[in-house]
Formats: sequence, structure tokens, C-alpha cells
Amino acid sequence: MMRRRRGGTLVRHLLLAGAALVFAFPFFFMVVGAFQENPTNTPDRLLPTDGWTTENFTRIDSRIDLVGSLVNSLIMTAGVLLGTVVLGTLAGYAVARLRFPGRRLTWGLMLLVQMVPFQLLMIPLYVQITRGYGLGDTYLGMILPFAINTTAVFIFAQFFRALPQEMFEAARIDGAGELRILRSIALPLVRPALATVVLVTFIGPWNEFLWPFLITKDASLQPLAVSLANYISNVAQSTANPNGAILAGACALAFPVVVLFCLFQRYFRATDLGSAVKG
Repeated sequence: MMRRRRGGTLVRHLLLAGAALVFAFPFFFMVVGAFQENPTNTPDRLLPTDGWTTENFTRIDSRIDLVGSLVNSLIMTAGVLLGTVVLGTLAGYAVARLRFPGRRLTWGLMLLVQMVPFQLLMIPLYVQITRGYGLGDTYLGMILPFAINTTAVFIFAQFFRALPQEMFEAARIDGAGELRILRSIALPLVRPALATVVLVTFIGPWNEFLWPFLITKDASLQPLAVSLANYISNVAQSTANPNGAILAGACALAFPVVVLFCLFQRYFRATDLGSAVKG
């Protein structure tokens, strides 16, 4: 029996390692290609033999305002994260733990909204944001359509529903209000959900380039994804090393997401939600 278990564990580890290598290879190819002097689309070797260079990154910095675009992306993403976490937490708690007329209808409408692609809403939103609110060429115009995320509301609501009801009843008996219960009891127990929402939300606005491109044509307000998309489509093909320029732009865009995932990875863990309940 012990040999069978060890053999099964070894096979699972090998399969997981193989899957990890398959998923990691595109990132490896992107990073290596960004530093090659002359990368090809289909390399015949894993490591280059024709030299390494940082010119691909310096060329990007010389053609676009890399620091300014990065600041614009941080402002847009931070605004979206703030709105999503605050509004998503309040809405998720209300749907999961409060009893009010139309709660089930609200939940059903929220699920229906998730089925509508954002591309279908882009033109009406553009007209509303630019002509109705006059927020063209502003950070708020780029942030407002993403300030509330139904996916975040769904994640928070599911985690809040998993919490023991006895904790909420005990807090209400002690005189705690709903905001106090949310802040002191619910939020500390749903840190994995908070980390998930932050990661999922961060990836969207950070990589979004079509909506900011529609809202503003001012290069000083465009986020990093828009600047890199313009660079790749208009400038990279005219350089001596177009593949290296494209891969360097992809690295510059993907690097913050990887760092954020590494920082938040330790929060993805199981919690004993029933440990606060006697019996």
C-alpha cells in the first residue's frame, strides 16, 4: 500500500510539474526574447547564443513616456480597485446577509449583467461618459465604468454566505451595527476573497487599452497598455529588432501583475470558518 501511495503521489507531482512547465514556457519565451539581440518567432533553442541586450527596453523608454504611462496606469487601476473593493464589499454583504425586498431579484439581475460582454456596452457608455457627464480626457472617465464589478460582488457574497450565522447573531445581540459587524467580523475572515478580488480586478484595468483609448487621445493621460499598444503597432515594426521590441513591451506590461500575484499568493489559503462557533 505504501508503495502504491508513493507511486501515485509521484505521478501526480510529475503531471503537475509538466503542466506548470507548459504554462510557464510562454512567459519564459517572452522574458528571454525581450533580452535577445535578435529573437525569432520560433526559436530552435531555449537560451540565445547571439547575445543579450537591454536595448529593447531603452528603445521603448526613448519612444514613449514610460514613467508617465506607468503613473497613469497606477492612477486608473488604483481608482478601479478602490471602487471595486469598497462597493463590492458593501453590495456583497448586503446581498448575502441582509433581508430586504427585492434581494433575490437584485441577485438575479447581477448574474444577468455578468453575461453581457463589455464590448456591447462600450458605445453607450462612451456616449454617456463623454457627452452626458463630460468626462472625456479625464481619469474619472476611465475609472467610472469599472468602479463596480459584478464578479467582485459575487465573490464577496459567496464568502459572506459561508460564514457561520451564529457569529452575526451574537454580534447583533451585543448591539453591533451592520457596518461594525462587516468591519470587525466579516472582513477579517474573508481575506482570501479580498486577495482574489484585488488580483482579478487589477488585471482588467491594467491590461485595458481600448476603453482608455476611446476616452482620451491625450498622450499624457494614456495608461501603459495604450502607450505600448501604439508603440507596438506603429513603431516596433520599423525597428531593427521588432520581435524584441514587442516582447519587451509585453514584459513591461506583465511584470507588475506577476509581482502582485507573488505578494498576494500567501493569502490564498483555507480557513476554519467554523472555529468561532461553539459545539
